[in-house]
Amino acid sequence: MSARQETGTATAHRVVILGAGYAGMAAAVQLAARVKRREDVRVTVVNAQERFTERMRLHMAATGQRLAELSVPELLEGTGARFVRGWVTALDPAARTVRIDDDRVLPYDTLVYGLGAVADTAAVPGADEHAYTLSGAQDAEALAGRLARLGGGTVVVAGSGLTGVEAAAEIAERYPRLRVVLLGRQEPGAAMNPKAKAYLRAALDRLGVRVRAGVEVVKVLPDTVELAGGENIAADAVLWTSGTRTSPLAAAAGLAVDDRGRVVTDAALRSVSHPEVYAVGDAAAVRQGYGVMHGTCQGGMPTGVHAALSIDRVLRGKQPKPFRFGYYHTPVSLGRGDAVVQFARPDDSPRRICLTGRTAVRYKETVTASPWPTYGRMKKMPASGAFWPRGGRFTRLRGTR
Repeated sequence: MSARQETGTATAHRVVILGAGYAGMAAAVQLAARVKRREDVRVTVVNAQERFTERMRLHMAATGQRLAELSVPELLEGTGARFVRGWVTALDPAARTVRIDDDRVLPYDTLVYGLGAVADTAAVPGADEHAYTLSGAQDAEALAGRLARLGGGTVVVAGSGLTGVEAAAEIAERYPRLRVVLLGRQEPGAAMNPKAKAYLRAALDRLGVRVRAGVEVVKVLPDTVELAGGENIAADAVLWTSGTRTSPLAAAAGLAVDDRGRVVTDAALRSVSHPEVYAVGDAAAVRQGYGVMHGTCQGGMPTGVHAALSIDRVLRGKQPKPFRFGYYHTPVSLGRGDAVVQFARPDDSPRRICLTGRTAVRYKETVTASPWPTYGRMKKMPASGAFWPRGGRFTRLRGTR
């Protein structure tokens, strides 16, 4: 059968979820828990690895710290969802199929596209060949091996966003023998209020991180980075955290995407060109009243849950509701013993309040550790995952409620 598969006397509706990151896992667990007792719905999760990647801890893995072994198949046990390990190599929306590892074809009736994003090493010559990234656990472990072998020298972190800040602080604290240089167009913590920004900068200074703001890397060489204007900085290792890119699969398949390759969605998180496809997390261009959401765990998990709720409503003959989300914080670790937490308005602009020091460390660790237990709770109580800040007037789009 091309579109559906018979299961006993019932026609099974096949939901395939691509990607088991924060958003994909939220969609998988939420939906599987809600349709567990239905024989006419089958949920399949496709991911390249069985291990769940804690992206919020990859800066720790990059400095040789061991992370928990979290198993996607084990979490899905008892939900009725099936796990398929493999790389997604092609989509065919017309046939409603997914190709895995170039040799398997998986049909679907509804697709959840959550393949996420990786570091954009294609944007600058030499970055792909000579720079390390924090795109996944194996990338972080490769950098950890390199750092452990360095007896001294310079580590350049290219990109002064929050990923770059956390990585630079972690490396400087773990390897005081290394000179850490943080490069970026903007000052670290540029979007924070003055107090939080000053605290972040003082922490980097205390750790010995040399900050160069207002610069742009234009080329990465085996032992050097070249800046716009011709200046060269010697580097024994380069970590690339400047920008992200999404998988080209969605664009290649003919789905409507934005200029960053993210699937453009409607208010219910369905593709505007292919409504049987839902997009979540970093792979989706989700518009709210304040603009298009940017990729974070705090926003990614709600998109996954909402996609599951929307699919469940459609399967029950109801219309999906519009998705709304408002930001509420930006937690940043500054090594193992320090952190800063900037609280935010729903549009992600900074509030006056922030946390620093040990209080911020405890807050940040609570946030970082929360996704896995949240998935576990959703297995038993799906409704427990359906609470997040909706953002009030900040998120309301004209024509939606």
